[in-house]
Amino acid sequence: MDLGFVGLGRMGGNMVRRLAKAGVRAHIFSLDADERRTLAEETGAVPCESLEALVSGLDAPRTVWIMVPSGKPTQGVIDQLTALLSPGDTIIDGGNSYYRDSVRRAAELAERHIAFLDCGTSGGLFGLDRGYSLMVGGDDVAVRRNEPIFKALAPGIEAAPRTPAHQDKPEAPGESGWLHCGKAGAGHYVKMVHNGVEYGIMQAFAEGFALFASAADPAVPSERAYDFDLAAIAEVWRRGSVVSSWLLDLGTEALAGGKGLDDYSPRVADSGEGRWTLNSAIEQGVATPVIADALFARFTSHDDTGTANRFLSALRNKFGGHDGVPKAGEVKT
Repeated sequence: MDLGFVGLGRMGGNMVRRLAKAGVRAHIFSLDADERRTLAEETGAVPCESLEALVSGLDAPRTVWIMVPSGKPTQGVIDQLTALLSPGDTIIDGGNSYYRDSVRRAAELAERHIAFLDCGTSGGLFGLDRGYSLMVGGDDVAVRRNEPIFKALAPGIEAAPRTPAHQDKPEAPGESGWLHCGKAGAGHYVKMVHNGVEYGIMQAFAEGFALFASAADPAVPSERAYDFDLAAIAEVWRRGSVVSSWLLDLGTEALAGGKGLDDYSPRVADSGEGRWTLNSAIEQGVATPVIADALFARFTSHDDTGTANRFLSALRNKFGGHDGVPKAGEVKT
């Protein structure tokens, strides 16, 4: 099976590699000619100098997978492909697009009889070996036609042990590592919430290890009571603990490597999906305080000037005379 693949970044390139291992040949395009050539030499993919060349090299009905940043870049590629594709073809957006954009795009493309599938893709840099968790939304017929692609990218049922409820039963939806979640937008909606949950789990781990790093002596609160080995604690949690997880595995690796956390910035970026999740929670009237707190914690890390905390300190000083104003000859930062 052949398909078009647009966007050869960290995830996109590895997805092409995984597809090649499964016998799926990709016709690839990115703006970087060297990137196209190198990946083609490695995988046997067909390098294309333009989207026109990519589309013309595929037999109908065609499928083109897009793996580019959300927003204008994704819309720009879709607009170009729309002018090149024919009725019966399919566009799959595997990036982190807003689910409402996916609903709109599916409707617009349906008018031209081109199928649009939104595919939330999780797996990061490790998907090449582990496989990708795929959350797909869109038309049933298009999903079935492109099932070989999803199966090639997904981990497969062997990737995780079956739950007791599924023992000796036919394969359940989602067990193979990909799932048709519903109509247009459903895949990106599920991936959006997935990322919001991910924010909360990451924040909980971060707060727990912050406690370890500053554990105080109950008798002398100003002194540290324990000198914890953070990497060792993370390591023991990985074995038999109910909080063991892939995220903890990655955290353990970070704590044990190089200078530990000194290698990393305290400024934590957000991709935007946490914001979309919180917006949806507000619109739907669903309480998601953990996700909200995790997102706001990331915002707090962006305040390099410390304006909010400085203002709080100023207020405490003004109404209660609490310390917070530099003494004569002292500079507080």
